[in-house]
Amino acid sequence: MNCIFCKIINKEIPSNVVFENDKILAFHDIAPQAPVHVIIIPKIHVSSANEVNENNSNYISEIFIAIPEIAKKLGIDESGYRIINNCGKDGCQSVGHIHFHLLGGKMMSESF
Repeated sequence: MNCIFCKIINKEIPSNVVFENDKILAFHDIAPQAPVHVIIIPKIHVSSANEVNENNSNYISEIFIAIPEIAKKLGIDESGYRIINNCGKDGCQSVGHIHFHLLGGKMMSESF
């Protein structure tokens, strides 16, 4: 498989890891859109939100369980943050591996 996130999971490509357990990996985005910009991915290949099902949803729930811990570690738990998932071409999904952007460290725009 030629998935960049799978290669990061397998340590074939280095990343600046913020959080890791047996199901998920969180690392700093290489092109941050905010002072804090972390990518959170499951350690199994799920192409997009369209592919989430009862067999892999525990990986997605693990992401949302870890988000408050990651936000606290990065010092944005009190000030607030945004969680974004892009799905498909029109949703601007740039990597075909489901991922969530955790953005914070500044006031976010209300428009998308």
